[in-house]
Amino acid sequence: MTKRHYLLATALIPLSFSALAADEAENINFVVPPWPGVTVKTEILEQLIEPLGYTGANQEVSSTVGYQTLMSGDSDVFLGGWMPAQQESYDRAMESGKVEDLGTNITGARMGFAVPGYVYDAGITHAEDLDAHRDRFDARFYSIESGSTVSEFIHGAVDNDTYGLGDWQVLESSTPGMLSEVDAAVNDKRWIVWYGWTPHWMAPAYDMHILDDSESVYGPNNGRSDVLTIANADFVDAHPNLRQLLEQFRLTADEQSEFIDGYGRQNRSAETVARDWLQAHPQRVAEFLDGVTTRDGEPGLDAVRAALD
Repeated sequence: MTKRHYLLATALIPLSFSALAADEAENINFVVPPWPGVTVKTEILEQLIEPLGYTGANQEVSSTVGYQTLMSGDSDVFLGGWMPAQQESYDRAMESGKVEDLGTNITGARMGFAVPGYVYDAGITHAEDLDAHRDRFDARFYSIESGSTVSEFIHGAVDNDTYGLGDWQVLESSTPGMLSEVDAAVNDKRWIVWYGWTPHWMAPAYDMHILDDSESVYGPNNGRSDVLTIANADFVDAHPNLRQLLEQFRLTADEQSEFIDGYGRQNRSAETVARDWLQAHPQRVAEFLDGVTTRDGEPGLDAVRAALD
Protein backbone atom coordinates (compact mmCIF):
# COMPACT_ATOMS: atom_id res chain seq x y z
CA MET A 1 0.00 0.00 0.00
CA THR A 2 1.06 3.61 -0.45
CA LYS A 3 2.36 4.92 2.83
CA ARG A 4 4.94 7.34 4.18
CA HIS A 5 7.23 6.69 7.14
CA TYR A 6 9.23 9.40 8.83
CA LEU A 7 10.69 10.41 12.17
CA LEU A 8 9.80 13.60 14.01
CA ALA A 9 12.77 15.38 15.54
CA THR A 10 12.59 17.31 18.79
CA ALA A 11 11.96 20.45 16.78
CA LEU A 12 8.69 19.50 15.16
CA ILE A 13 8.18 20.56 11.57
CA PRO A 14 4.54 21.34 10.69
CA LEU A 15 3.13 18.99 8.10
CA SER A 16 1.41 20.12 4.95
CA PHE A 17 -1.90 18.53 5.95
CA SER A 18 -4.47 20.88 7.49
CA ALA A 19 -6.99 19.15 9.74
CA LEU A 20 -9.34 22.07 9.17
CA ALA A 21 -9.92 21.21 5.50
CA ALA A 22 -13.20 19.42 6.16
CA ASP A 23 -13.42 16.11 4.30
CA GLU A 24 -10.89 17.31 1.72
CA ALA A 25 -7.68 15.94 3.23
CA GLU A 26 -6.85 12.42 2.14
CA ASN A 27 -3.78 11.84 4.37
CA ILE A 28 -4.12 10.56 7.93
CA ASN A 29 -1.00 10.91 10.07
CA PHE A 30 -0.66 8.10 12.62
CA VAL A 31 1.51 8.13 15.74
CA VAL A 32 3.31 4.76 15.70
CA PRO A 33 5.83 4.05 18.49
CA PRO A 34 8.08 1.02 17.84
CA TRP A 35 5.63 -1.45 19.41
CA PRO A 36 4.53 -4.54 17.46
CA GLY A 37 0.87 -4.29 18.45
CA VAL A 38 0.46 -0.65 17.48
CA THR A 39 2.49 -1.20 14.29
CA VAL A 40 0.23 -3.98 12.99
CA LYS A 41 -2.98 -2.48 14.35
CA THR A 42 -2.20 0.75 12.52
CA GLU A 43 -1.39 -1.17 9.35
CA ILE A 44 -4.76 -2.94 9.56
CA LEU A 45 -6.53 0.39 9.81
CA GLU A 46 -4.48 1.81 6.94
CA GLN A 47 -5.50 -1.12 4.74
CA LEU A 48 -9.10 -0.33 5.62
CA ILE A 49 -8.87 3.37 4.79
CA GLU A 50 -6.93 3.10 1.52
CA PRO A 51 -9.89 1.66 -0.47
CA LEU A 52 -12.00 4.44 1.05
CA GLY A 53 -9.78 7.01 -0.67
CA TYR A 54 -7.34 7.91 2.12
CA THR A 55 -3.61 7.40 2.60
CA GLY A 56 -1.90 6.65 5.90
CA ALA A 57 1.43 8.12 7.00
CA ASN A 58 3.33 6.68 9.98
CA GLN A 59 5.14 9.01 12.39
CA GLU A 60 7.64 6.81 14.21
CA VAL A 61 7.90 8.62 17.55
CA SER A 62 7.53 7.77 21.23
CA SER A 63 4.13 7.98 22.87
CA THR A 64 5.26 11.05 24.83
CA VAL A 65 6.17 12.93 21.65
CA GLY A 66 3.03 11.58 20.01
CA TYR A 67 0.76 13.31 22.49
CA GLN A 68 2.57 16.58 21.74
CA THR A 69 2.08 16.18 18.00
CA LEU A 70 -1.57 15.27 18.46
CA MET A 71 -2.06 18.51 20.40
CA SER A 72 -0.19 20.60 17.83
CA GLY A 73 -2.06 19.07 14.89
CA ASP A 74 1.08 17.53 13.39
CA SER A 75 -0.49 14.11 14.00
CA ASP A 76 -4.06 12.92 13.63
CA VAL A 77 -4.54 9.51 15.28
CA PHE A 78 -2.83 7.30 17.89
CA LEU A 79 -4.05 3.73 18.48
CA GLY A 80 -1.78 3.01 21.47
CA GLY A 81 -3.15 5.13 24.31
CA TRP A 82 -2.34 2.77 27.21
CA MET A 83 -4.01 3.80 30.43
CA PRO A 84 -2.92 4.29 33.13
CA ALA A 85 0.64 3.92 31.79
CA GLN A 86 0.34 7.18 29.84
CA GLN A 87 -1.98 8.92 32.30
CA GLU A 88 0.15 12.03 32.76
CA SER A 89 0.56 12.62 29.02
CA TYR A 90 -3.09 11.78 28.43
CA ASP A 91 -4.37 14.15 31.12
CA ARG A 92 -2.23 17.00 29.83
CA ALA A 93 -3.45 16.43 26.28
CA MET A 94 -7.10 16.21 27.29
CA GLU A 95 -6.84 19.37 29.39
CA SER A 96 -5.54 21.22 26.34
CA GLY A 97 -8.84 20.65 24.52
CA LYS A 98 -6.83 19.77 21.42
CA VAL A 99 -7.37 16.00 21.46
CA GLU A 100 -10.33 13.67 21.79
CA ASP A 101 -10.63 10.21 23.34
CA LEU A 102 -12.54 7.98 20.91
CA GLY A 103 -12.78 5.03 23.27
CA THR A 104 -11.12 1.69 23.92
CA ASN A 105 -9.75 -0.23 20.93
CA ILE A 106 -8.46 -3.25 22.91
CA THR A 107 -10.19 -5.18 25.69
CA GLY A 108 -8.38 -7.41 28.21
CA ALA A 109 -5.03 -5.59 28.30
CA ARG A 110 -2.62 -5.81 31.27
CA MET A 111 1.00 -4.87 32.05
CA GLY A 112 3.55 -5.15 34.86
CA PHE A 113 6.41 -7.15 36.36
CA ALA A 114 6.59 -10.34 34.27
CA VAL A 115 8.28 -13.68 34.86
CA PRO A 116 8.27 -16.98 32.95
CA GLY A 117 6.06 -19.80 34.19
CA TYR A 118 8.83 -21.79 35.88
CA VAL A 119 9.76 -18.75 38.01
CA TYR A 120 6.13 -18.16 38.95
CA ASP A 121 5.74 -21.85 39.84
CA ALA A 122 8.78 -21.54 42.11
CA GLY A 123 6.81 -19.11 44.28
CA ILE A 124 7.52 -15.69 42.75
CA THR A 125 3.95 -14.45 42.51
CA HIS A 126 4.20 -10.88 43.83
CA ALA A 127 6.64 -8.08 43.05
CA GLU A 128 7.56 -8.02 46.72
CA ASP A 129 9.10 -11.50 46.26
CA LEU A 130 11.74 -10.25 43.84
CA ASP A 131 14.35 -8.75 46.14
CA ALA A 132 14.44 -11.78 48.42
CA HIS A 133 15.70 -13.70 45.39
CA ARG A 134 17.87 -10.93 43.94
CA ASP A 135 20.80 -13.30 43.32
CA ARG A 136 18.69 -15.51 41.09
CA PHE A 137 17.70 -12.43 39.07
CA ASP A 138 21.18 -10.83 39.20
CA ALA A 139 19.29 -7.81 40.61
CA ARG A 140 18.38 -6.84 37.03
CA PHE A 141 15.10 -5.70 35.55
CA TYR A 142 14.62 -5.54 31.78
CA SER A 143 12.44 -2.81 30.29
CA ILE A 144 11.72 -0.96 27.06
CA GLU A 145 12.75 2.37 25.62
CA SER A 146 14.38 4.87 27.97
CA GLY A 147 12.13 7.91 28.26
CA SER A 148 8.91 5.98 27.73
CA THR A 149 6.20 6.30 30.36
CA VAL A 150 6.63 2.72 31.56
CA SER A 151 10.36 3.34 31.82
CA GLU A 152 9.57 6.20 34.16
CA PHE A 153 7.40 3.85 36.24
CA ILE A 154 10.21 1.41 36.98
CA HIS A 155 12.74 4.17 37.59
CA GLY A 156 10.28 5.70 40.06
CA ALA A 157 10.10 2.35 41.85
CA VAL A 158 13.89 2.18 42.02
CA ASP A 159 14.17 5.77 43.26
CA ASN A 160 11.62 5.06 46.00
CA ASP A 161 13.06 1.64 46.85
CA THR A 162 9.65 0.11 46.17
CA TYR A 163 9.74 -3.65 46.83
CA GLY A 164 13.44 -3.24 47.77
CA LEU A 165 14.40 -2.45 44.16
CA GLY A 166 16.46 0.62 45.09
CA ASP A 167 19.78 -0.93 44.12
CA TRP A 168 18.55 -3.00 41.19
CA GLN A 169 19.84 -2.30 37.69
CA VAL A 170 17.27 -1.34 35.04
CA LEU A 171 18.38 -2.44 31.58
CA GLU A 172 16.47 -0.69 28.80
CA SER A 173 16.37 -1.40 25.09
CA SER A 174 13.94 -1.75 22.22
CA THR A 175 11.14 -4.29 22.62
CA PRO A 176 12.96 -6.82 20.37
CA GLY A 177 16.16 -6.22 22.35
CA MET A 178 14.42 -6.81 25.66
CA LEU A 179 12.70 -9.95 24.41
CA SER A 180 15.96 -11.36 23.05
CA GLU A 181 17.21 -11.31 26.65
CA VAL A 182 14.02 -12.99 27.83
CA ASP A 183 14.27 -15.62 25.10
CA ALA A 184 17.86 -16.46 25.99
CA ALA A 185 17.02 -16.73 29.69
CA VAL A 186 13.98 -18.94 29.08
CA ASN A 187 15.94 -21.25 26.79
CA ASP A 188 18.48 -21.71 29.61
CA LYS A 189 15.79 -21.80 32.33
CA ARG A 190 17.47 -18.85 34.05
CA TRP A 191 15.42 -16.54 36.25
CA ILE A 192 14.50 -13.23 34.69
CA VAL A 193 11.99 -10.44 35.36
CA TRP A 194 10.97 -7.93 32.72
CA TYR A 195 8.31 -5.42 31.75
CA GLY A 196 5.59 -7.55 30.21
CA TRP A 197 2.18 -6.88 28.79
CA THR A 198 -0.71 -8.48 27.02
CA PRO A 199 -1.82 -8.53 24.27
CA HIS A 200 1.53 -9.77 23.01
CA TRP A 201 3.00 -13.02 21.75
CA MET A 202 5.33 -13.09 24.79
CA ALA A 203 2.41 -14.24 26.97
CA PRO A 204 1.95 -17.71 25.40
CA ALA A 205 5.55 -18.06 24.21
CA TYR A 206 7.07 -17.74 27.69
CA ASP A 207 4.10 -18.89 29.78
CA MET A 208 4.28 -15.33 31.07
CA HIS A 209 2.79 -14.40 34.43
CA ILE A 210 2.34 -10.80 35.53
CA LEU A 211 3.08 -10.47 39.24
CA ASP A 212 0.77 -8.94 41.80
CA ASP A 213 1.67 -5.30 42.28
CA SER A 214 0.06 -4.00 45.47
CA GLU A 215 2.05 -0.73 45.30
CA SER A 216 0.58 -0.07 41.84
CA VAL A 217 3.94 0.62 40.18
CA TYR A 218 2.28 -0.16 36.84
CA GLY A 219 -1.11 1.23 37.77
CA PRO A 220 -4.08 0.16 39.86
CA ASN A 221 -5.87 -3.17 39.65
CA ASN A 222 -2.62 -5.05 39.07
CA GLY A 223 -1.81 -3.31 35.83
CA ARG A 224 -5.10 -3.94 34.08
CA SER A 225 -5.25 -1.42 31.30
CA ASP A 226 -7.35 0.30 28.70
CA VAL A 227 -5.91 0.91 25.25
CA LEU A 228 -7.48 3.99 23.74
CA THR A 229 -7.80 5.62 20.34
CA ILE A 230 -6.65 9.23 20.74
CA ALA A 231 -7.16 11.77 17.94
CA ASN A 232 -6.63 15.41 17.16
CA ALA A 233 -9.97 17.06 17.95
CA ASP A 234 -10.05 19.28 14.84
CA PHE A 235 -9.31 16.29 12.63
CA VAL A 236 -12.18 14.09 13.87
CA ASP A 237 -14.58 17.04 13.95
CA ALA A 238 -13.78 17.71 10.29
CA HIS A 239 -14.01 14.03 9.29
CA PRO A 240 -17.17 12.41 10.73
CA ASN A 241 -16.83 9.45 8.37
CA LEU A 242 -13.39 8.58 9.70
CA ARG A 243 -14.55 9.28 13.26
CA GLN A 244 -17.18 6.56 12.87
CA LEU A 245 -14.59 4.07 11.62
CA LEU A 246 -12.20 4.91 14.45
CA GLU A 247 -14.91 4.55 17.09
CA GLN A 248 -15.92 1.14 15.67
CA PHE A 249 -12.35 -0.18 15.33
CA ARG A 250 -12.11 -2.43 18.39
CA LEU A 251 -10.21 -5.66 18.95
CA THR A 252 -9.81 -8.20 21.74
CA ALA A 253 -6.47 -8.89 23.42
CA ASP A 254 -6.49 -12.38 21.86
CA GLU A 255 -7.03 -10.95 18.38
CA GLN A 256 -4.16 -8.54 18.77
CA SER A 257 -1.89 -11.23 20.23
CA GLU A 258 -2.62 -13.31 17.12
CA PHE A 259 -1.27 -10.76 14.69
CA ILE A 260 1.54 -9.62 17.00
CA ASP A 261 2.80 -13.21 16.88
CA GLY A 262 2.87 -13.14 13.09
CA TYR A 263 4.77 -9.87 12.99
CA GLY A 264 6.94 -9.93 16.11
CA ARG A 265 7.84 -13.60 16.43
CA GLN A 266 7.40 -15.04 12.94
CA ASN A 267 9.05 -11.96 11.39
CA ARG A 268 6.43 -11.50 8.69
CA SER A 269 5.89 -8.00 7.35
CA ALA A 270 3.23 -5.82 8.94
CA GLU A 271 1.59 -5.44 5.53
CA THR A 272 1.29 -9.20 5.03
CA VAL A 273 0.10 -9.91 8.57
CA ALA A 274 -2.52 -7.16 8.37
CA ARG A 275 -3.87 -8.30 5.00
CA ASP A 276 -4.01 -11.94 6.08
CA TRP A 277 -5.86 -10.98 9.26
CA LEU A 278 -8.39 -8.86 7.40
CA GLN A 279 -9.03 -11.62 4.85
CA ALA A 280 -9.49 -14.16 7.64
CA HIS A 281 -11.96 -12.02 9.60
CA PRO A 282 -14.65 -10.73 7.20
CA GLN A 283 -17.24 -10.34 9.97
CA ARG A 284 -14.91 -8.11 11.99
CA VAL A 285 -14.25 -6.03 8.86
CA ALA A 286 -18.00 -5.60 8.39
CA GLU A 287 -18.37 -4.46 12.00
CA PHE A 288 -15.57 -1.90 11.63
CA LEU A 289 -17.12 -0.47 8.46
CA ASP A 290 -20.78 -0.41 9.45
CA GLY A 291 -22.17 2.86 8.07
CA VAL A 292 -18.76 4.02 6.82
CA THR A 293 -18.42 5.29 3.23
CA THR A 294 -15.70 6.02 0.75
CA ARG A 295 -14.65 9.66 0.34
CA ASP A 296 -17.10 10.00 -2.55
CA GLY A 297 -20.01 8.54 -0.58
CA GLU A 298 -20.07 4.93 -1.83
CA PRO A 299 -20.48 1.98 0.59
CA GLY A 300 -17.16 1.51 2.34
CA LEU A 301 -17.52 -2.22 2.94
CA ASP A 302 -17.93 -2.95 -0.77
CA ALA A 303 -14.76 -1.01 -1.58
CA VAL A 304 -12.72 -2.80 1.10
CA ARG A 305 -14.02 -6.23 0.12
CA ALA A 306 -13.01 -5.58 -3.50
CA ALA A 307 -9.53 -4.51 -2.39
CA LEU A 308 -9.09 -7.63 -0.26
CA ASP A 309 -10.16 -10.08 -2.99
